[in-house]
Amino acid sequence: MISSRHNPAIKRMRALLHRRERDRTGLFLAEGIRIVTEAIHANAPVQEIVFAPDLLTSQFGQALVQRQAAAGAHCTAVSADAFNSISLKERPQGLAAVVRQRWARLADLQPGRELCWIALNEAQDPGNLGAILRTGDATGAGGVILLGQTTDPYDPAAVRASMGAIFSQRLIRATFAEFIGWAREHRCLVVGAAGAAAIDYRACAYAAPLALLMGSEQHGLTAEQQAACQAVVHIPMVGASDSLNLAVATSVILYELFHQRRARPAEHAAPQQVGARPEPGAGLHA
Repeated sequence: MISSRHNPAIKRMRALLHRRERDRTGLFLAEGIRIVTEAIHANAPVQEIVFAPDLLTSQFGQALVQRQAAAGAHCTAVSADAFNSISLKERPQGLAAVVRQRWARLADLQPGRELCWIALNEAQDPGNLGAILRTGDATGAGGVILLGQTTDPYDPAAVRASMGAIFSQRLIRATFAEFIGWAREHRCLVVGAAGAAAIDYRACAYAAPLALLMGSEQHGLTAEQQAACQAVVHIPMVGASDSLNLAVATSVILYELFHQRRARPAEHAAPQQVGARPEPGAGLHA
């Protein structure tokens, strides 16, 4: 058992809490019984399982470690103090895993039967990104295309908010120009969202293949990015707030896509072009 928080193995795990080390190694730390279970069920490339016997009181968690050890997985027992030094939870469950990141290439994506692809332009909040991954998984999206300088989907906050969807949703990095080129090559309908758009999000017929383009929390989509879309929609609001959280706005539109796909599974009509183009710079803010 590793008892010291200064042990080199513990230091390496703790370093994965920082993006620079995650980018350097291509690894990340997944903490919690549910997240580790999801990683194993999804056949994620788990490099090591770390557990603290004094903290891992769950019989399910204990049995999970025993099964993985019996199957030949690299399982490391650590003291409660050592585990606490790599944990971000107030009440650590005593189970974590070092997992290799998985990235797909945009050039390899072939739009198919998935609900849509979610394109996020310069999203900055890891909690938002994790929540979007979770909703994307729930509605049948293929994954998330991260455009420009975005937050890290393997940030602990994103992994935690994804509730395991980090292992089922495909992740791609690309520039905006690369994304638009890919969409045109595959005749993929690009629908953007902006606060001042003329089209109500429920008045648009979302034809497949489809990419839902969402702007950053602070600035939304630029006029040029909106112009690259075949349709731009807005979510109506009647209260004092003039914007929605990015994860909430994305989820609202994803479930409209989901509803339309369930109601008309064989129909893929073109989007309704209602009204004029939205005002430049309008967006959905956090």
